[in-house]
Amino acid sequence: MGEIQENSDEQAGATVQTRRRGAELERAILDAAWEQLTAEGYEHFTIDTVAARARTSKPVLYRRWKTREDLLRDTVRHRGAADTPVVPDTGTLRSDLLALLGQANNARNPMAALVSSMLGSYYNQTGPTPSELRETFLSQRGSAVRQVVDRAVERGEIDPARLTPRIVDLPFDLFRNEAMMTLKPVPDHVLRQIVDDIFIPLVTPQPPTH
Repeated sequence: MGEIQENSDEQAGATVQTRRRGAELERAILDAAWEQLTAEGYEHFTIDTVAARARTSKPVLYRRWKTREDLLRDTVRHRGAADTPVVPDTGTLRSDLLALLGQANNARNPMAALVSSMLGSYYNQTGPTPSELRETFLSQRGSAVRQVVDRAVERGEIDPARLTPRIVDLPFDLFRNEAMMTLKPVPDHVLRQIVDDIFIPLVTPQPPTH
């Protein structure tokens, strides 16, 4: 794909005359697109509104993104790459998981903001599902919980025979459900319940039977 660049004649009347191009311009547009999506929701996420928020012209966006769905996917992928979590390594599965959930539980959780922005108008719009967008969001980074789980297997805290992709995803599936039901940070005692009462008992090696 060719380099994106703003053209001075397309910027006639714009409030900012600074010429941007290439990666700098694309980052600015995608940052503005994320702000537009989370501030006003998917219903008001259009090429026009993103161009206005990015203080550029519609032709600049249309040279790179033919539809708003194309722009949406790149916006989510861009944000996901920018929000890569720090993978904790405390020495125990329990502490690692609680630290990872704690990172996700901040008030500006990007996935919660994303799904919330889609919900208001989702049933009246044609576009990617929240599940598809989650996969796009995570596509540019490895799974932090997978790294935590793999280290716990090496330490003998987890029986690998008890792991399936669904079980590995379980702590964050439960976390997202709690977060989306209230649109608020999940209480610490609920995070501990997810880890202590559900996940760890499910994956802990069982003593041999005689």
